[in-house]
Amino acid sequence: MPSPLVERAVIDALDNNNALLKFISPNDTGLTGGHQCGYYLPKAAWRAFTPHAPKRGRNADHLVNVLWQDGRQTKSCIKWYGVGTRSEYRMTRFGRDFPFLTADNVGDLLVLIRTGEASFHGYVFDLPDDIADVQASLGVEIIGTWGVYEGLVRPPETEDDCIHRRFAAFIERLREFPDTATFSTVTRESILACVQAFASQTVDDRLMLLMDREYALFRMVERMLCQDEICRQFRSVDDFLSTAARIMNRRKSRAGRALENHVGYLLQDAHIPFDVRPIVDGQPDVLIPGKAQYEDPCWPEDRLYVVGVKTTCKDRWRQVLNEARRVHRKHILTVQQGISAKQLAEMRDSGVSLVVPQKLHSMYPAVERMEVLTVRQFVDTVRRTLAIQA
Repeated sequence: MPSPLVERAVIDALDNNNALLKFISPNDTGLTGGHQCGYYLPKAAWRAFTPHAPKRGRNADHLVNVLWQDGRQTKSCIKWYGVGTRSEYRMTRFGRDFPFLTADNVGDLLVLIRTGEASFHGYVFDLPDDIADVQASLGVEIIGTWGVYEGLVRPPETEDDCIHRRFAAFIERLREFPDTATFSTVTRESILACVQAFASQTVDDRLMLLMDREYALFRMVERMLCQDEICRQFRSVDDFLSTAARIMNRRKSRAGRALENHVGYLLQDAHIPFDVRPIVDGQPDVLIPGKAQYEDPCWPEDRLYVVGVKTTCKDRWRQVLNEARRVHRKHILTVQQGISAKQLAEMRDSGVSLVVPQKLHSMYPAVERMEVLTVRQFVDTVRRTLAIQA
């Protein structure tokens, strides 16, 4: 059974969620003829005892109060020595007759517990059983000369963890599938809240991240809401096929709308005006700057853009040819992972330009006189054409 002093130190460490454990060495007590006596503290654990990082070429003092196991208090100093050949931390200034830094203390265990920005509790154990009990109770096994107990401190939340947490909170409230606009909004809000560098990423990377995370959210919702349906006993093959078809159709329709939603958000973020699916000689997915300009005969044709937004364009790109006929050069924005050189040549000959996120460009073959644009190149071109200021 641990001694009362061990129990006290362990409870102290648990309450404060930290403890630095180190064996007192001859160097600490001055027996090796070093610069001065004082507890050597490991550089690798500097955050546990000082705000001063170990920087070469300077010294730094951190004044602290230490309450020791026998009730005495010392106004000590944790000093970083970084000038000349020295590169170490020492805790010094213990006053006269300090009993825990003598030759007899070599091999004892120092336990230093931080209780505030500049305050500590200190314990020194000399009995082998006490030394073993402290390590066992805190789950710290000192292999070398020191170890750290870090309590129940959780690791910092990653961006993915943050997004997943927000998705899980959204899903808890669901009883039926939300519409695609809701999926896109929750995805966008979660990324904006969790990914600090999102605003500085390229428009290509932002689009890919939005699509990827929305699909992850959709799969989480699908698993929760469809689990009972797919695990039930089907009445017939037709019942099974009908259920599967409903799930597949939901997936396909969501993906297309998601891409439209996120492209719309990124165009708005770039201050590019547009209309979605206006009735102008058909119903194009996106018309820039809008229906009013399209129907204005004085508005130059070269300042109009028709964009077909398609998750896959292999068999659907020709749809855009019959929409908004006033515009001869059409664009297709897609996240399809590559199409054949023959189809690219057909697009080129039909006056269709392809817009694809940068990360997917390597999956497209080279075709003479056919440039596959990045989303950023397309956005920059539109902004210049419409004279949109940054």
